[in-house]
Amino acid sequence: MGKSLSLLKDGTHGSYESVQQGAWLLSAKNIINNRVVITSNDRKISENDFKKIHDKFQLRKGDVLLTIVGTIGRSAILKEANKLTFQRSVAYLRPDENILTSSNFLFSLSKSSNFQNQLKKRTVISAQPGIYLSDIDKLNITIPELKEEQDKIASIIITIDSILSLQQRKLEQLKQLKKAMLQQLFVNKNSKQPNLRFKNFNGDWKQRKGKSIFYSKSNKDFPELTVLSATQDKGMVPRSSTGIDIKYEKKSLRGYKKVEPGDFIVHLRSFQGGFAYSDLTGIVSPAYTVFTFKQPEMFNNYFWKEKFTSYNFIQLLKKVTYGVRDGRSISYSDFLTLNEKFPVEVEQTKIADLFKTINNLIAFQQNKLTQLTALKKHLLQKLFI
Repeated sequence: MGKSLSLLKDGTHGSYESVQQGAWLLSAKNIINNRVVITSNDRKISENDFKKIHDKFQLRKGDVLLTIVGTIGRSAILKEANKLTFQRSVAYLRPDENILTSSNFLFSLSKSSNFQNQLKKRTVISAQPGIYLSDIDKLNITIPELKEEQDKIASIIITIDSILSLQQRKLEQLKQLKKAMLQQLFVNKNSKQPNLRFKNFNGDWKQRKGKSIFYSKSNKDFPELTVLSATQDKGMVPRSSTGIDIKYEKKSLRGYKKVEPGDFIVHLRSFQGGFAYSDLTGIVSPAYTVFTFKQPEMFNNYFWKEKFTSYNFIQLLKKVTYGVRDGRSISYSDFLTLNEKFPVEVEQTKIADLFKTINNLIAFQQNKLTQLTALKKHLLQKLFI
């Protein structure tokens, strides 16, 4: 690879004092999603230190940055070379214009499975994984002789990267919309009405203790049903789909609790992501608490599904969360003492329908992102040898 580059160098190995005004001193953590990302928390060094670092060479717009310490193999094209430099966790790769047409092709090449696999093989595992510049120099790469072909390959990869970035932003915007709606459409501990409300609904939300709303279920002796596990983002899923191989004896399944669609489950990570909701029929470990409504006609399950994962509710859960060092757990009996606020069933359904729509949009955009990521992976395998 070294023969295809006019510059192969890593960032500074020195230690420098931080200053308020000066040049940015960045590292591998600033290479995110194919870009250099600078935040107000990043360090600056003095102009004198910056000049010493770049006494014999200068970074240029178009240099390819490659992370070589910690998380190996992330890359970006330097868009602005003024008053910034990097620590040794980042390598600088500058294409030889007689061999490589552009930084775009070199950047695209760095994303290929062949390039990434070679990096992994040459990575040295110590306190932090790393790869030596001499090993980067020895990487075997195949480059089309025709510069027009290089340009076309680079154009395809850069285009799909742009589409991926746009798709990621769309997905993130929808997630932020949902987060905002959860805060606006549900009341917090200090209010009796939400900040945002559907037309024709008014008045304070009802308030009741959990023990007057819910009851726990412990139906057992269903060993033929699918074993379920709780997840933070997908609710209850078949244990076989989690990729975690948990050993258990078949005869112990008779002691597992039955779960039905619409049930809620208190699990080990409830303090982080709320209670898990089940769309499935199955069984769960007896360590889980399964509960549902005493008067189901008064409540919309999907409304409560969203309520139980909202920021306001998770903050409320902290009152009944125990343990710090060995992992936290939720006391179901203490949860029943909490005051739950909720509107009439018709308003619950309105709110639930809105979140169903948002969740469907999120799932659709997530699926598009997954497909685009798979397409990029396929192209990187086919376009580079």
